Amino acid sequence: MSSNHLGRPAVTQELPGHEEKYFLEGPRSRTKEFFFSLKILFEFIRGFRVLHFAGPCIAVFGSARVQPGSDYYELGRKMGAGIATLGFTVMTGGGPGIMEAANRGAKEAGGKSVGCNISLPREQAANKYLDMQFNCKYFFVRKVLMFKYSYGFLILPGGIGTLDEFSEALTLIQTHKILNFPLVLMNRSYWEPLMPLFHKMIEKYMIDPNDLQYILLTDAPDEAIAHFQKYAVEKYHTKREAEFHRLIFLGE
Repeated sequence: MSSNHLGRPAVTQELPGHEEKYFLEGPRSRTKEFFFSLKILFEFIRGFRVLHFAGPCIAVFGSARVQPGSDYYELGRKMGAGIATLGFTVMTGGGPGIMEAANRGAKEAGGKSVGCNISLPREQAANKYLDMQFNCKYFFVRKVLMFKYSYGFLILPGGIGTLDEFSEALTLIQTHKILNFPLVLMNRSYWEPLMPLFHKMIEKYMIDPNDLQYILLTDAPDEAIAHFQKYAVEKYHTKREAEFHRLIFLGE
């Protein structure tokens, strides 16, 4: 046990996600790898059960640090309401800031609101506008669940995590792991600096112009909702729908 600057023993505290950190540090014993894999499997199964009846979703990504009443917060709230009017469930990371705003907008518009929260050293509390939520331990489980149940993606102003989620969505669309789902970047002045980089990628043949055809960069909520109406609604209705039977013995 180490000491702090006062000469007192420092308490070692494991932060949320420490198992994930150890897993990503390299190979461990086969036994530890096996049991960690089982934990991941059980977390996926729990997530599938919680979200199975969430309905078709639009995933909304954005900063957890935005304060209620700010312009970005009100934009998220308006977009959450607009998505709900299309008949989609608003799915967010379940936390504060823009996530709360989108969930709140959906609830206020009479729509459904769900969250995939995660334990983090900060910004981990679930917001109060969720009809259902699933608390993840592992980032990669959370990401898979949010993409699995979504038919479109709304990217509002955010930080590194938001940029990661945008890149993930774009990669999945580019590689046809998900098929041509709409991707909206809201707030032109915030996201505009990305556009020259994309143009450079096209110029250098790093990507194909078609990779960007489903991206909409806009300031107008009505234009964003129309984009989801055109691509997400059509995609959902043309997708073969499985029959969902609630199983009483599973508590559904």
